[in-house]
Amino acid sequence: MRASILALLKDRPMHGYEMIQEIAERSGGAWKPSPGSVYPTLQLLEDEGLIGSESEGGKKLFALTEEGRAAAEEGPDAPWEDAGRGVDWEALGEVRQAGFGLMEAFGQVWKAGSKEQREKALAVVNEARKKLYLILADED
Repeated sequence: MRASILALLKDRPMHGYEMIQEIAERSGGAWKPSPGSVYPTLQLLEDEGLIGSESEGGKKLFALTEEGRAAAEEGPDAPWEDAGRGVDWEALGEVRQAGFGLMEAFGQVWKAGSKEQREKALAVVNEARKKLYLILADED
């Protein structure tokens, strides 16, 4: 996370949320860091004197200090590129579609179904989870 933030700030000052969006975009969607990893890293970099911040419209705008610019130049130019290497994007899309479809169907049963139907749906989802783990264990 540290190298990614320093590399991003070489381009221009940014808000934390902008950094999250930019990393997700530059990694082709393979990596979208959480605020819980970005903001503590920003605080650490600020404590180390590598970045500074100023308030702009109620948000903090972060920029490299001279020391931070030197550290950024030493680091990788695009650390987010590693996140997307080797990803089968077509398969990932199929997995997401299947997962979202399953959750949508389960949600519909949960909202509109009777108590018996909800219990059956919950049993199906729990059974599917068990079967997926059995696949990893090479058991049928």
